[in-house]
This record gives sequence, structure tokens and C-alpha cells, in this order.
Amino acid sequence: MVTAAGGGGAAVGAAARALRAVPVPLALVAMIGLAGAVLGRVYAGPLLTWLVLGAAAGSVLVSVAARRLPSWLVAPVSVLAMVGWTAWSLRLTATRAELPGGLAEVTADAAVNGIPRLLTAMIPVEPTPDTVLVPLVAAWLAGLAGAEVAMRAGRVLLGYLPPVLLYAAALYVVGPNADPAIGPTLALVAVAVLGLAVPARGAAGADAAGADAAGADAAAGLAPAVRAAVRARLAAASAAGLTVVLGLVALLGPLVAGQVDGRPVDPRRYVEPPQVETLDENPLIRISGWALNPGQQLLDVRTQRPGPPDSAPAPDPGPGAAGRPVPIRLAVLSDYDGVTWRVGATYRNAGRILPVTAPAPESTVETVRQEITVAGLSGRLLPAVATPRQVTGARVAYDPTTGTLIRPEGLTPGLRYSVTSALETPDANLLATADVPAGEGVARVLRVADGAPDPLRRLAAQLAESNGAPYARAAAVEQFLAEHYRLVADAPSGHAYPNLNFFLFGPRNAGGQRGTSEQFAAAFAVLGRLTGLPTRVVVGFRAAGDGPVRAGDAYAWPEVLFEGLGWVPFDPLPRPDEKPRPVEEDFRPAPEDPPPSEVPEPTVEPTATPEPVAAPGGPADAGPSTALLVGGGTGGMLLLVVAALLTLLLMRRSLTRGRLERGDPGQRIAGAWREVTDALRLAGHPVGGDLSASEVAARARAALPVGADVEELAGLLNQTAFAPGTASAEQAARAVATAGDYVAALRAARPWWRRLLWSVRPGPLRWPR
Repeated sequence: MVTAAGGGGAAVGAAARALRAVPVPLALVAMIGLAGAVLGRVYAGPLLTWLVLGAAAGSVLVSVAARRLPSWLVAPVSVLAMVGWTAWSLRLTATRAELPGGLAEVTADAAVNGIPRLLTAMIPVEPTPDTVLVPLVAAWLAGLAGAEVAMRAGRVLLGYLPPVLLYAAALYVVGPNADPAIGPTLALVAVAVLGLAVPARGAAGADAAGADAAGADAAAGLAPAVRAAVRARLAAASAAGLTVVLGLVALLGPLVAGQVDGRPVDPRRYVEPPQVETLDENPLIRISGWALNPGQQLLDVRTQRPGPPDSAPAPDPGPGAAGRPVPIRLAVLSDYDGVTWRVGATYRNAGRILPVTAPAPESTVETVRQEITVAGLSGRLLPAVATPRQVTGARVAYDPTTGTLIRPEGLTPGLRYSVTSALETPDANLLATADVPAGEGVARVLRVADGAPDPLRRLAAQLAESNGAPYARAAAVEQFLAEHYRLVADAPSGHAYPNLNFFLFGPRNAGGQRGTSEQFAAAFAVLGRLTGLPTRVVVGFRAAGDGPVRAGDAYAWPEVLFEGLGWVPFDPLPRPDEKPRPVEEDFRPAPEDPPPSEVPEPTVEPTATPEPVAAPGGPADAGPSTALLVGGGTGGMLLLVVAALLTLLLMRRSLTRGRLERGDPGQRIAGAWREVTDALRLAGHPVGGDLSASEVAARARAALPVGADVEELAGLLNQTAFAPGTASAEQAARAVATAGDYVAALRAARPWWRRLLWSVRPGPLRWPR
């Protein structure tokens, strides 16, 4: 009976010790799982949360199972288990995302690019190998460290530090991209308190606990006086600890509460998103090159068009779109500075599933699936029908504002990918009464750069004069271009203000009034903005079903933004069977000066022919002397030269003041940069348009080793290019000062005669800017 009782007591003691050992591991697993849940709020689906929870349970269970092993052996065993779990997770996510390549290739790519892609990925983030690797490894290591410190060393509170740091890191990565995590944070605190309620013990402590009676007083065997002193000290220490805790709560409580409604910092602002190449920043200039080599194969396309999701008949496809094949978009150009159209997009790494935007209420959405194989197309821009919703077979970055894609690694021949797009067609019956938006939200696509030629402004005013509604103005611009100009393949590239002015008003016998789709689309967009229409230019290809897409299929078209209808394409290209009418029939620019009166003077007929009378002392028609004529001519020429030099000097100074003193800080920084590049060209060190700002700064340093440092100016230029609106007035003032110092030092290093001609050289007035 005694033996049976002793055995039963031992079993009960073992069960009690096991129960005391359970709360801490469970608390660690729950805390790490909560960190995964917080981070999973910016992911698509719950997969990341479950993978992080599996890593937490695996790491803690390995430590529990290996508690009898030496401490130095636990870490290698746990790391081996982490490698197995991570490899399985990467294979699972790669399979779900349909990524090409083997496990080794996928793992290597994720290890190299995990952190930058996690911080530049589009939200919601798709669980792919490169976006789950870092959270999985961090969760496993936090579980390993926390379990070893809390269970093996018996330092439970210190063992909570790795999971708490992991939770804080998850909050930081999420930033302002999700609602405040108040519920998970309270749950984290509650779990930690429950874990502390039954603290774990080390191996020696657990054995000693089995020998002690439950609830025994640690001071029971001491003398009464000593026991009273020990208890007093314990009470004093407890009171002091409680006072400290209450003081910290009173001091830090308001600060913590004040941060609840604050907007956290987004770490994505510190990471540069994927960028396009210089060639892709303005693909509009590639139209003329493609037009001269129309047979070059760029893509091979296979298209599936199931049709609209409902049985309702599709509305009119809109202006200029009837009977045309579905266009494949390459790039959307929204920014125009009077010289060139630029993409200006912000791309974020994305998974297969792209963000969905709600279509216009009265539009028809057709699902278009295409399998595209790259042949001769280069760059990073990835062609797709608007608006892409799912991409498989290629890792992409996406700009939701324009709905365009890039492949950060660049296009390669043979690349094959599939795109599912939602082709939205607005109801043409609503266009006649539709309005266009205004305000800061569309200021970018309404901006007209300084320097628009007067004939362009007069033509825009003439077209808008009798067309009050926005759609009527857009249709008038479209019709005017289609009726008066010729579409040719050998027109030179260019869409700056002078190019458009020559295209619209230049004489036909000198090459004017003819161009490629580049000039037609750019002219429509500029004239549209001059009439108050938000416009942009799109570059893409015509794809007539299945088969190759060649360079001759490339073209550009303009789009206008209407409220409630979205971006509507227009087709200003002339019809093949129509002969263009002379521009002079419908538009005659107003003369700069009023012509002199053409009323003839009255003529009085003489009654008789007068007899010639010789003047005394010489011939009657004697004029000024030769010396007087030579002197007058020389003086006149000198005055003309002086006037021309003064005019050039005033124009150059006006150009410099306009660049450095007018506009917002970003425009002044850009103007300072143009002053530097013009100075380099004047000094005989021109820089090409294909160089980055950092490369130009390096050449500027080589041209003038001692002088103002333009590296900071290059950095400010990059800031205004990739983060518009963030430059401050102080930064603009520093940029102006730096540019002035550098130009002055560069001029001072020239020979004396070059310094004299520096301010009157006309080059900066005609160079592209």
C-alpha cells in the first residue's frame, strides 16, 4: 500500500512539474504567432501567419525535446530543423505563385533579395519565397533564443525579449499600411502575464521543486527574529518594485497613449523601388525607330477573350476604337516638361495577383487572357492589355496609378508569361455629358509647361471656343488632327514644343504637317491640356488576335480622364483613304503686327511736262559723299552687333533667373541642374542625356577638381525625380547656391576671351531643356 501510494505521489508530482513547464513554451509560441498575425495583415491570405506559427512551434518544440542535451548542441539541431521547415515553406510558396526555377535557384534569389523586395512589395503582399524567407527565419530564431533563455536558464522575463522584439519589428514593417494592432497587442500582454504566472525552472530547479512541499515557506526553518527580518525585507522590496512600476506607468503611460492615434513611419520610404532604364523612361521616342523597321518581330501573342462577365450587350467602345484590335499597353506617360514625355511611375514588387480597382459604374469589363513571348523587345517595360489583374511566369513590379508593369531583371528573348486583364470599356452614351476632374489630384495631368508657342495656344483657344463640353473639346482636337495632317513612317522623332509647332504649322514642302503617331498623340495631349482636359500619352501595340507583333504595330495614342468613366482613349490619326486639308483653310495664326494700310495715295496727273532746270554749281541729284556712306554703314553694323549682344545677354540672364527663382523648390532644383549642365557644355565638356545625375556629377568633378561640389545637387535632383513634392525651400536655396558657385568657378577657369563670350553665347537658349 505504501509503495502504491508512493508511486501515485511520484506520478502526481511528475504531472504537476509537466503542467508547470507547459505555460512558458505555449506563451512563447503564442507571442511569436501574434507577431506573424500582425505582419500577415499586409499579406494576401493567411498563409504567412500559418507559416510563422509553424516556425514558432517548431523552434520551441525542438528546445523542449532537446532539454536533456548539452546547451551547445541545441542550436545546431534547431538550425537544421529550421532549414528543413524553411525549404518546405519556400517550395510551397513558389508552387502556389507558379514561379519558374528549382528550389536552389528560388532560395538563392530569396536570400539575396528578401529584405528589399519585402519593403518594396505592393500591398497586399503575395506570399512568395522572397517575401516569406525573412519572417520565417526571424520567427524561428526568436523561438530558439526565447526558449533557451526562458526554459533552460529559467529567465522567463528575459526569454520574452526576442518575441517582443519580433513583434515590434512586425509593427514597424507594417507601418501605416494597416489599422492599429490594438487587439493583438493586448493579447500579447495577456499571454506574457499567463506565462509569468507559472514560471519555468531550470533542470536543477525542477528537481528541487519535486522535493519541496507545495506552498512551503522559504523562511520556515529560520529563527523567529531572522524570519521576521527576511519577511520585512521581502515586503520592502516588493513595495519598492511596485512603486517603480507605478512610476513608470505614470511617466510612460501618456506617451504611449499619445502614440496610439499617431501615424507610424513607413519603412518603404527609405527603400528605393524598382526603376526603369533610361530607354524606358520615354519610350515615345522609339516610335520613329520602330516605324523605319516595321518587320522586326517584338512579341508573339496568344489571346483568349471569353467576353463580358454578363449577358448585357457591350456599349459602344468609344471614340476611334470601333473595329480596332485590342491594344497592348507598354507605357503610360503622364509628365511633360515642354521637351519630353516621361513615365514618372512608382513601381512596387508584386506577386501573381495584382490590386483590383473598382470599374466605372456604367462600363463593361471584359476578361482578356494573353500568353506573350518576348522576341526583339528590350528594356524593362512589360506589355499587357489594360488593366492587368494576374501575371504568371515572370516576376513583376506594378504601378497601380497607371496600371503598367515592369520586369526588374529586364526583358530577354524567349521570356514567356501570361497576363489576365480586365479590359474596361466605358459607356459612350455618357461621354457627351461627362465632366473632367480638377484639383490637386489631377494637377499632374493638367500641367502645361512654360514656353508653349503662341500658335499652339491660339489653336487650342480656337478649338475650344465653339466646344464647351469636355468631350466636345476632345473630339474637336481629335478631328482637327485627323483631317489636316499626314501619317508617315519617315518623320524624325521629337515632341518638344518646337517639334510640335513645326508639325502643326510648318510648311508642307519643308516637312511640316506630317509625322508619326508620336507627334499626333503628343500634339493631342498638349492641345487638350491647353483647353483644360487632363490628358496623357500611351505607347503600345496593335495585336490582331494571335500571332507576331511587329515593330510596325507600335503606335502611341492619347487618353482623356472623365469623371465616372476613367481614362478614355482617342484616335487622332488620319484615315487611310482621306486626303488631309491644308491647315490654312481652318486656322490662320494672327500676325504679330498689324499690316500697314493698303489704301493707295491719291495721284494727281500733271497738266504739262516740266522742263528740266539745272542747279547752279553741280548736278541736281548729287547725294551724300562716299565717306559719309561708309561711316554710316560701319556705325550701323556696330550698333546692330552691340544690340544683338545685349539682347543675348538679357535673354541669358532672364533664362537663368527663370530657372533659379521661379517655380516650386523642385523646379528650382531642376533649373539649377540645367545651369550646371549648360555650363559644362559651354566649357567644352558636354554630357549626354543617357547619363544619370551621379555620372554627370562625377564628370563635373573631373572638369573642375577644385570648386563647388555638385554631388549634393545631384542627390537633390534624384529626390525631386523619384519623390516629387518632397524638396524644401532650404534645399532649393542650397541647390541654387551650389550651381552658382560651380558655374562661376568653371567660367573663371576658362581663357579670358572665353570668359568674355560666356554670357552671350546663344547655345543655352536653344539647347533642349
